[in-house]
Amino acid sequence: MKRLELAIESIILASRWLLVAFYIGLGLALAVYALSFGKKLYEFITTVFLLGDTDTILKMLGLIDAALVASLVVMVIISGYENFVSRFDDQDGGGVHWLGTIDVGSLKVKVASTIVAISSIHLLQVFLNSSSYSTDQLMWLTIIHLAFVVSALMLAYIDRLMGLSKGKKDEIG
Repeated sequence: MKRLELAIESIILASRWLLVAFYIGLGLALAVYALSFGKKLYEFITTVFLLGDTDTILKMLGLIDAALVASLVVMVIISGYENFVSRFDDQDGGGVHWLGTIDVGSLKVKVASTIVAISSIHLLQVFLNSSSYSTDQLMWLTIIHLAFVVSALMLAYIDRLMGLSKGKKDEIG
């Protein structure tokens, strides 16, 4: 019976390597998104002298938004791989020391914070172009943004509580 249990545990543990397909897929999606970013950047560069101040700011906010989304994808890929699949090898002694510092709890907080930042940029874009939106649309976009903010705050609070309880367990143990 113990042999069967060990075999099942080995299969379950090895199944984590299936996550690699998801991380590679996210990497490929990031490459496609980089092409999209390049197109947006090219369009911005070629029209920058024709744009007014508000349109220039809107285009730049779109580029910032894209950079935040790309950073979020990289954060998920690296942290997910580190936390669930395997540690990166530090062969040259200086390249990856920071990778192992993001645990699952802090990853959730970082993802939520990035989503709030992306939502803030989108909301700023909307308010800079508010004449294109109805009052109801502005209200709902603001409410949705506030829901993201509250969610991020709650995740940060829960992560802090978990850290405090872990610290107390370490002191007792």
